[in-house]
Amino acid sequence: MAGRKTRTEMADETRRLLLKAAQAVFAESGLEGARIDAIAQRAGVNKQLVYHYFGSKDGLYSAVLEKVYAQIREREAELHLGAIPAEEAMRRLIEFSYDYLDDNRDFVRLLADENAHGGRHLVISDHVQALNTPIIELIAETLARGVEEGVFRRGLDPLHFYLSIAGMSFFYFANIFTISRAFGREFDTPQARSERRAHIVDLAMNGIRLRPAM
Repeated sequence: MAGRKTRTEMADETRRLLLKAAQAVFAESGLEGARIDAIAQRAGVNKQLVYHYFGSKDGLYSAVLEKVYAQIREREAELHLGAIPAEEAMRRLIEFSYDYLDDNRDFVRLLADENAHGGRHLVISDHVQALNTPIIELIAETLARGVEEGVFRRGLDPLHFYLSIAGMSFFYFANIFTISRAFGREFDTPQARSERRAHIVDLAMNGIRLRPAM
């Protein structure tokens, strides 16, 4: 019958629905608080399909983590940083790293929850390290181009640079409510987020620029 989905297509659709629902539930409730019943209900499927496709709640959680890492890496690849001058490329990457977390708070909550569990689901993942290696290679290439173009200083570690730009943004969004209370200033407003973005970009760019000779 024309338009009828194959078994493979139906299975892929079920997996997609479960991953989408699981991402929302895990972000809301964490691994410990999430319930398979709630995930299946949100996905609109029988909860036995969770075990059929993912084996367990932990297996589903690992699959969600792989999914969110794949999504951010795909978006980074769409920046085509290798096609633009090094200084502009690095600025765009820093801005993207901040904007992505601002737009995808689930990603922040999921990573914070996985850290609370010692990163044990990522340890057993066969894909996460492979997913994350290209961004470090791209940063290394961009830093090297910047040195050749006379705009970046030598000796910068691409992994540490990535951890710095990701860390500044991650800390802000992971703690945005507590720092608002602690310092008596509302940080989760458009103006506050814009100010923080500009500060991070300025700080990171000045950290890698070639320093004038004294």
